[in-house]
Amino acid sequence: MELRPYQEEAKAAVLAEWEKGNTRTLLVLPTGCGKTVVFAKITEDCVRDGERVLILAHRGELLAQAADKIAKATGLWCATEKAGESCLGSWFRVVVGSVQTMMRESRLHRFPADYFDTIIVDEAHHCISDSYQNVLGHFPEAKVLGVTATPDRGDMRNLGTVFDSLAYEYTLPKAIREGYLAPIKAQTIPLKLDLTGVGTQAGDFKTSDLGTALDPYLHQIADEMGKYCRGRRTVVFLPLVKTSRKFRDILQEKGFLAAEVNGESGDRAEILQGFEEGRYDVLCNSMLLTEGWDCPGVDCIVVLRPTKVRALYAQMVGRGTRLSPGKDHLLLLDFLWHTDRHELCHPAHLICESDEVARAMTKNLEEAGLAIDLEEAEKQASQDVIVQREEALAQQLAQMRNRKRKLVDPLQFELSIQAEDLSNYVPAFGWEMGPASGKQLSVLEKLGIYPDQIENAGKAAKLLERLEKRRTEGLTTPKQIRFLESRGFRHVGTWPFAAAKAMIDRIAGNGWNVPASVRPAEYIPQAAGGEEIPW
Repeated sequence: MELRPYQEEAKAAVLAEWEKGNTRTLLVLPTGCGKTVVFAKITEDCVRDGERVLILAHRGELLAQAADKIAKATGLWCATEKAGESCLGSWFRVVVGSVQTMMRESRLHRFPADYFDTIIVDEAHHCISDSYQNVLGHFPEAKVLGVTATPDRGDMRNLGTVFDSLAYEYTLPKAIREGYLAPIKAQTIPLKLDLTGVGTQAGDFKTSDLGTALDPYLHQIADEMGKYCRGRRTVVFLPLVKTSRKFRDILQEKGFLAAEVNGESGDRAEILQGFEEGRYDVLCNSMLLTEGWDCPGVDCIVVLRPTKVRALYAQMVGRGTRLSPGKDHLLLLDFLWHTDRHELCHPAHLICESDEVARAMTKNLEEAGLAIDLEEAEKQASQDVIVQREEALAQQLAQMRNRKRKLVDPLQFELSIQAEDLSNYVPAFGWEMGPASGKQLSVLEKLGIYPDQIENAGKAAKLLERLEKRRTEGLTTPKQIRFLESRGFRHVGTWPFAAAKAMIDRIAGNGWNVPASVRPAEYIPQAAGGEEIPW
């Protein structure tokens, strides 16, 4: 099985991290981008080197999928460590293991501490739990790869206590742009559902309260679905089994060919097959289908299980992002959940790294009244936020520019080069959270960055990495930014190095005064071909 370019990059990045000594590393690929194939090929390399590999997961479906994909991608067969099955005594070098089984002391003690050389954790956002930690702790010398879809910042901070590094991340927008996933259009439904009485448990809304809060709106929701979901293959996520069954019945009354599956459904396989074959057009479930089930033909997702957890939200939406013949986009219905809390996940959170941009995008989608492509919506929201941010920080930046020092403040540098990823950076791994080293601060100061406001080693590393990249791309230096912006020029961070040097030379030749013919606030340098450089 031949890997896609990003999968090759992901595999190489993981092996490089292990080679560098980061024995616990993370791989982030969106749902539908073949993470199982990637770790199957990594497994193949490990076995070729004589290693024994454990694939660890929390559900039987994931274990079966992993074993099947490894066999198809590499020709390797797997032993199983689950319930009454054991890998001990097997000659297979790859083991798929249930964490619920392996976490038990009686089970773990059968294995020497060096039995596995490599452990791969599928759906790694679960691995901060005690059950996973018990297993990983029993094999302290094993290399560990955690594979997950889209962890939010909270997850990354937590995962940073388990893993040493993020080896590779392939983002949802990039996967869509490169044609590996279906574009997503979000449609905000103007039906206000009140969640103010819903409690919180383990960092998310309580499912029992959600079912009660949702009940009064089910008929109205079904009516709204009648406007948008006809002729589509739709999956609906609901908080409780009883709510899922009730909604199925309501949809059937409205003329939908609706079915329902849950963990106790004896005919689950038949219903899922019927849905895939088109005998049903709506499939209701109580969070059963968030992991381990694929149906590429799904082209509409309805999330009636509001959540604060981005990873969970992404898992639900990910059931509809795979490519399929005749499918040109996924339609995502987003309801107006009314809540006193602001952590609720919306379509914007699938694509926006910044909470500020996500809020602006959500507001824009609500006001649009029609289905909008998420990438287009994100671009507009980003532009809106940049304008708002510049206005709000104009006074602060003016003070920075007027400070009597030759170095540029990190904030001014980030805004000047329009580096939202730096402005919104949050350290995730242990080494990132520690203080910046003396060497890092010394180099930053030498390159023109005022070092006193660098809060941690991770931010220092990000800045140094960006400065080196800008140097190779021939863009302005911090010192050029500091000098020209102190004279009133704007967005100097987007200029080529040569354009900034030319302007500084003109100013120097004019007695260190800006030439009368130049209006700094309006000045746009020319690119090499004579075109204006876009901001």
